[in-house]
Amino acid sequence: MIAFIRGTVADLTESSVIVESGNIGYEVFMPSGDLNRMTMGMEVKLHTFFHVREDAMQLYGFLAKDDLNVFKLLLGVSGIGPKGAIGVLSGITADELRFAVLSDDVKTISKAPGIGKKTAQKMILELKDKLKLEDAFELKLAHQEEQLMAESAGDLRDERREAAEALIALGYSSTDALRAVRQVKDVPLDDVEAILKAALKNM
Repeated sequence: MIAFIRGTVADLTESSVIVESGNIGYEVFMPSGDLNRMTMGMEVKLHTFFHVREDAMQLYGFLAKDDLNVFKLLLGVSGIGPKGAIGVLSGITADELRFAVLSDDVKTISKAPGIGKKTAQKMILELKDKLKLEDAFELKLAHQEEQLMAESAGDLRDERREAAEALIALGYSSTDALRAVRQVKDVPLDDVEAILKAALKNM
């Protein structure tokens, strides 16, 4: 029903964030790792899951769409509800969970709050057929590349960052895009199009 929310962080609690969007404050329950990355007034886009039961309607959200997909997978495990799934993703990352399931690593999954050995074993049993090792490696590499991009782009001007993002959208790797943009000289640094054209020549 609600696929995502884009808005401003209006308040933070131990387990949720209040996002103001269109003069409405939405309370969204999130993993602790995502909540720790937020600050008051910050602009965010949250990928959400709308959970309805007889006595409550609640929104669960994630900064990364991949985390939402893993959350939905976890909901398919018998005995795990939204709070339990959020607990799992607060204890370990989506990448760690995939590799733990595929390698029968009960110990890693048991690190998550509220997840005991028996629940971890059940999770492995029910999720193993839904995951592929090749996909797990591809997603992990993609996440590492995104992180490097974010760290490397931190010291770029907004215009250069936009040009780098445009190159990535064209299919270039983030590493090549950043390198090409950094090499651009003798063009107006406030002209994204000029930076992009010069960067393409450097590719």
